Amino acid sequence: MSSRSRERRAEAVQSTNDSSALSKSSLAARGYVHDAFAALLVSGTARRAPLIHRGYYVRARAVRHCVRAFVERTCAAPGSPRAQILSLGAGSDSLYFRLKTAGRLAEAAVWEVDFPDVAERKAQRIRDTPDLCALTGPFQRGDPGSNLCFDSSDYRILGLDLRQLQRLDQALAAAGLDAAAPTLLLAEAVLTYLEPDDAAALIAWAAQRFSNAIFVVYEQMRPQDAFGEFMQQHFRHLNSPLHGLDRFPDTEAQQKRFLQAGWTACRAMDLNEFYRCFLPAEERRRVENLEPFDEFEEWHLKCAHYFILAASRGDSLSQTLVFPPSEMLPRIDPASPSGVFPASVVTGDTQGPGLRRYGHASVLLSPGVILSAGGFGEQEGRHCRVSKFHMLLRYSDFEWKGNQIGSWGTGAQWDGRLYHTMTRLSDTQVLVLGGRLSPVTPALGILQLSCEKEDNSSEDPNVTVTKFSPEDSTLSRWRHSTTEVCCENQKCLFVYGGRSAAEPVLSDWHFLHVGTMTWVSIPVEGAGPEGRHSHSACSWQGGALIAGGLGASEEPLSSVFFLKPITCGFLWESIAIQPPITPRYSHTAHVDNGKLLLVGGVWIHSSAVPGVTVIDLSTGLSCEYRIDTTCVPWPLMLHNHTSILFPEEQQLLLLGGGGNCFSFGTYFNPHTVTLDLSSLSAGQ
Repeated sequence: MSSRSRERRAEAVQSTNDSSALSKSSLAARGYVHDAFAALLVSGTARRAPLIHRGYYVRARAVRHCVRAFVERTCAAPGSPRAQILSLGAGSDSLYFRLKTAGRLAEAAVWEVDFPDVAERKAQRIRDTPDLCALTGPFQRGDPGSNLCFDSSDYRILGLDLRQLQRLDQALAAAGLDAAAPTLLLAEAVLTYLEPDDAAALIAWAAQRFSNAIFVVYEQMRPQDAFGEFMQQHFRHLNSPLHGLDRFPDTEAQQKRFLQAGWTACRAMDLNEFYRCFLPAEERRRVENLEPFDEFEEWHLKCAHYFILAASRGDSLSQTLVFPPSEMLPRIDPASPSGVFPASVVTGDTQGPGLRRYGHASVLLSPGVILSAGGFGEQEGRHCRVSKFHMLLRYSDFEWKGNQIGSWGTGAQWDGRLYHTMTRLSDTQVLVLGGRLSPVTPALGILQLSCEKEDNSSEDPNVTVTKFSPEDSTLSRWRHSTTEVCCENQKCLFVYGGRSAAEPVLSDWHFLHVGTMTWVSIPVEGAGPEGRHSHSACSWQGGALIAGGLGASEEPLSSVFFLKPITCGFLWESIAIQPPITPRYSHTAHVDNGKLLLVGGVWIHSSAVPGVTVIDLSTGLSCEYRIDTTCVPWPLMLHNHTSILFPEEQQLLLLGGGGNCFSFGTYFNPHTVTLDLSSLSAGQ
């Protein structure tokens, strides 16, 4: 790489500090963390989205957890050597000021290193801010030509390039850093911006330089799945690509990396595990109720693609001080795949407007017509709650053509809802139940969609929207399920679970009589499922199969229940599954020849990529099938999608899907994909 290219890359990396600093300031302003100094260290303000807040919150708490463990151990005993915190790539972080205010630096000091421009800018801001100077006490600049930008009794800021280790070593020694003193090294989203060889040299240098130290690292991982691919695309677009993820793709590889570099012990975990195991339940509940929130998939995926690591050297310091081995998230990995379902882009769909949306609903009106409605997506060049319908028409064999169409007539229009359900009433009639307009605003009222096509017309069918029962509070919910069931030869729709503006999960159920369009009371015996949303539901043997979902504590569920028809109503039965399946949510499901198929979704108890779980409903035996995306030329995100099964052809259509991927942008699967399920029947 040329020197000019390296300079441009460094400038791009430095710009990430400004964005991060604004996010940390917004985080504090919304009450996620107590930090009176974040806003003083950054120019301007920005109101970040709740998903960004959660992501930066768990990052802040993970680093805080490690710092607190180090300080409490090294500064507790009288006469202990002065502890040192060396923050590499510190940027505009307020760690020093938070520790000083908390009285944690009586027996400790902080050194910070970043690019010279970043370090000097921070030093100047401190010098210009009386509230910050009051905490640092008397200070001075370094000598002309020195790397020392700010120097006080317990705080020093140095402007250095971390790739120049000899200069780094000399400057730190000149600034009073003691190689023998207990030292905490921090690198928050730093090593991944260095070339792999530069990062390896820095890790090895730290192991050789400090005899009694803990090295804490926070950064990205898991580059191979769809979210990881999109994450890498984002950073490449910013001209600050992530390095080393192919060499060190997961926590196991990261731990091995540090042990081979001379660190004697190491433990790493993803942020889902940290959040579940090292934050008290009361604190999690506090954070989860700070702002309206409905982006659970991207929250869990973000946490699955970042890790916190603590490596240690020396007798008095150990990474077990930071992460006790007793605190671990149970791993529930899927069984080894029994087969593969090849995925391919549907022929013909790439020629028309793709179904670029998520949180929508889809229904098979007839063997050659699929109607999708609602969700959040791309329409007329912008991202919005989609008002147009999407019609996928089959025109030969398994070739389809998609088109977007608006509401027909002057009557009711589509109201922009998402996370609703759609149920086919006939070849031309669809019922829409529930959904939301925002994370605090339910979409009230039942909608009926009529899809009519003029005789001998080659045009797409017209869709007319009819709205009735606008004040029906029964449907004040979203992320629920609606399933066709049969009671005493009467067709009903079974509405179960979901969430609402008032309740994070719902556990109630209701029956809508299709013939009269009225809510009816039907006896249900047995212990019902725990409350959940984003689960799947399938009609089977006149009843309903409920699988997975997200529970009250925002943790994925693995249970499968059958609402079984009996003489006087229904009976809840729990289906025992062996081997146990990985808890998941935001998946789709179908029953094919006595087997329940759970397709895609999100999980946090395994680092594997969710494929298709197949459960034999007669035996309870489960097996896994991997989805082969070799022939799909873009990342395939299988959450917030819909799917349509064609059992006779052993094909499964996957429509839409994606989400708002943290700060990386919004991703939509651009075209419809088909899964070839023929290996499932071949293996019977």
